Amino acid sequence: MGVGPGEVDVHDLVVRGGLVVDGTGTPARRADVAVDGGVIVAVGTDVRAGRREIDADGLVVTPGWVDIHTHYDAQATWDPLLTPSGWHGVTTVVMGNCGVGFAPAAPDRHEWLIGLMEGVEDIPGAALTEGIAWEWETFPEYLDALERRRWVADVATQVPHAALRAYVMGERGAADEPARPGELEHMTALATDALRAGALGISTSRTPLHKAADGALVPGTTVDPAELFALGDATRRAGHGVLQMALHHPEVPGHLPWLRRLAAHTGRRVSVNLQQTDQAPDLWRDVLAGLDVAAASGEPLWAQVAGRPIGILLAWDASLHPFVLHPTWRELATRPHPDRLAALRTPEVRQRLLTEAPLGGSAFVRNLVAGFDHTWPFTGETDYEPAADRTLAAEARRTGRPALELAYEHLMADDGTGLLLVPLFNYADGTLDPLHELHRHPRTVMGLADAGAHCGAICDGGMPTFMVTFWARDRTRGPRLPLEHVVRRQTRLTAEHVGLLDRGLVAPGLRADMNVLDLAALAVDPPRMAHDLPTGARRFVQRARGYRATICAGEVVAEHDQPTDARPGRLVRGPRS
Repeated sequence: MGVGPGEVDVHDLVVRGGLVVDGTGTPARRADVAVDGGVIVAVGTDVRAGRREIDADGLVVTPGWVDIHTHYDAQATWDPLLTPSGWHGVTTVVMGNCGVGFAPAAPDRHEWLIGLMEGVEDIPGAALTEGIAWEWETFPEYLDALERRRWVADVATQVPHAALRAYVMGERGAADEPARPGELEHMTALATDALRAGALGISTSRTPLHKAADGALVPGTTVDPAELFALGDATRRAGHGVLQMALHHPEVPGHLPWLRRLAAHTGRRVSVNLQQTDQAPDLWRDVLAGLDVAAASGEPLWAQVAGRPIGILLAWDASLHPFVLHPTWRELATRPHPDRLAALRTPEVRQRLLTEAPLGGSAFVRNLVAGFDHTWPFTGETDYEPAADRTLAAEARRTGRPALELAYEHLMADDGTGLLLVPLFNYADGTLDPLHELHRHPRTVMGLADAGAHCGAICDGGMPTFMVTFWARDRTRGPRLPLEHVVRRQTRLTAEHVGLLDRGLVAPGLRADMNVLDLAALAVDPPRMAHDLPTGARRFVQRARGYRATICAGEVVAEHDQPTDARPGRLVRGPRS
């Protein structure tokens, strides 16, 4: 093939001979991918040589994952690897979800914002206090601070309603009191400025499950929907912006009428969280029906869904476990973790914990840590669709031993690092069939991995890898999803959802964000507890295997599951065409 006018003799990078799953949902095809200047310039079988080439023969080439529901609002200021997302092929993260974040931030509100994030997203307050430099007050200043940093992935953010409310209204805003007309206009003006400065949207929380460290509801939880319509006006003024909402799941069907009006009013996407709950296991079908009605009326109402059960991990070093309310544990909890483990190995401590009665705790926590008919040992290969005959209660019936005693033994496994899994959402039927249906619905989008959050209880930042391994390859208890469908859901569809049309496809003219996967070897490692946050604070982490390469803006940021020195990730300001 000849070189035409203006063409280069050698490309910057060529990914050679891979099976390209391009993000459109169309069948995979074998092709070479050429990159120049951080942009894909050719996809085909006659691509010239590259200064660097990646041999993708026998491998799968996909767009980089676009994760639209993360909580890196603080971590992005100190962690260029954006872990765990950086380990899982994510090349774009969107933070500022669920109404919580760190801008705008009045100087006297820093600790309050930290307490809010600590309570809602279970990110250790000490780590936030140590890690955040507070180089900003306004939201545009926050974006300026982010723009000075570099990462392995692009970073985009949204305006958190709770922070905005407290900034404008002070204590009245923090207490969720009604906004006065002037305050409402001030919030709308600041939100408009933030969107114009580069925010991709505005987020809010209306669920009582979200509380600050002191137990107070997140500001915005109980406000009149008129306030959200006012914030929606900011998206109209700015000309872009998704509205992301964490709603109380049982109330979503009742909210659908005004949510549809809000979507029609703004003309912008309104995105709500959608899960299956134990309390109303079929309610998600009503929400899907409402989304169908909205779609037929041309109203841009969407739902974010997760890829697996949203579950609490129980461990000795986690936020919760079956003995957390026991008096003996309260004595042990003040000791360093190695000393606690030494005590837990003694027959005396074991006997006390197994025989004494728990004290206090909310009904939610008591049911969570002692609901053994809904608790599974989490050992070996991570199994997110375990059978009912593997619960602790089933094991107790089978062996004739107390479930609490079995729980103790499982927690002591692997030198005291054993895990138990308690699904909270998406597992009411003991199967992931509802998620299979949710992921086939045209008005749902992949989300809710919560990467960077729930450090002591949940570890779902690896969900992008899980989507490929489980849904496209490994599932045995029900139907799978085509690989092309899974890839599209967490690349082009998520990118479109937040207005980033320059990525999410392996196609000429788009950003060169790609993963090169060894599909046969791709795996999600079991979660483990690390103490690598500022101050040595804890968090669950989950690594991946099988990423031959991850490419962001044309630069290889990971090879063979290990990061390189490249940091091409930048702050994304506003939508991209």
